[in-house]
Amino acid sequence: MNSSLIVSVIGPDRPGLVQQLSSVVIDAGGNWEGSRLMQLGGHFTGMVQVGIPESALVAFQDSLKELEKKGLNVSVIHAGAPITANENGEKPVTIEVVGQDRPGIVASISSSLATLGVNVIELATDCRPAAWSGETHFFTTATVTLPAGVTLEELRQHLEEIADDLMVEFPG
Repeated sequence: MNSSLIVSVIGPDRPGLVQQLSSVVIDAGGNWEGSRLMQLGGHFTGMVQVGIPESALVAFQDSLKELEKKGLNVSVIHAGAPITANENGEKPVTIEVVGQDRPGIVASISSSLATLGVNVIELATDCRPAAWSGETHFFTTATVTLPAGVTLEELRQHLEEIADDLMVEFPG
């Protein structure tokens, strides 16, 4: 039987880190099931969900400790089942928000979502120059589930009330 684990890693970026981590998984007889990996501020950071045979858990964790000796901070937790729909059977929806960057924009958006009872499943943010103006803009993509009774249009209106310059889209 396999255990589903989430392994989080962070450390100075360098070539070969993904290979080292994937080797630890495969050497334990495990399966790399999903991941979000990226460079943030010169550091390699990410999370990987893996399935590891229960008989190999101790050896897997020992191998992760070897990665720590090479400069990665590693932590492991046991994972639950993936969310495919909320208790009302509603499937996750994707939101894209774009606006001028300013301090507190993530706090404002997350507060607005929480006020409506929206559950955030995944959130990715970035700041970069806008193609049309060169000004720094905030870009986010979120996957969320809505509570019963909250429509996409209500969500859009609630988010756009944060600031006049925010644009909210629901792709796909």
